[in-house]
Amino acid sequence: MSENSAMPDRGSSSELTRRRMLQGAGVALTAAVGTAVIGFTGPNGQSAVAADPGAGDGFDEVYQGRRIQGRPLAAGHGSDHSGHHGGGYQVLVDGQELHVMRNADGTWISVVNHYQTHATPRSLARAAVLDLQGAELLPLT
Repeated sequence: MSENSAMPDRGSSSELTRRRMLQGAGVALTAAVGTAVIGFTGPNGQSAVAADPGAGDGFDEVYQGRRIQGRPLAAGHGSDHSGHHGGGYQVLVDGQELHVMRNADGTWISVVNHYQTHATPRSLARAAVLDLQGAELLPLT
C-alpha cells in the first residue's frame, strides 16, 4: 500500500467546499438583486407595482353565446353586492349581475363557483358561463 492511497484526497474535498460556497453566494446575490428590483420606482416617482390583471379594465363580449360584461365601479356605486366584496368591480352575464369577490391574493371567485379562483374578472365571467351550462343567472336576494 503506497503512502498516497492511505491519505485522504484533501484537494477534492476543499474544492467541493469552495464550489458549494460559490453556489450559495450566487443564490444570495440573485435574491438580493430580485429584492432590489422590487423596490424600483415607476416613471411618476411612485413605487412600481405588479400590474393588476384585468381588475381595472372593462370588457364587453359574447362568450359561448352569452353576453358578459365587466367594469370597475366608482366608490359608492353599484348594487349592495358588487361594492362590498367585489373590490368595486361589477360583472354581468346577459344583463344579470354575477356576484364576485376578490380574494386577499388578488384572485377572483364568484357565487357560481366559490372553489375555483381566477386571475381576472373576465376569466371568472367566462368560467361562470361554462358552469351555468345555459342556465339563467338569477339575482341574489
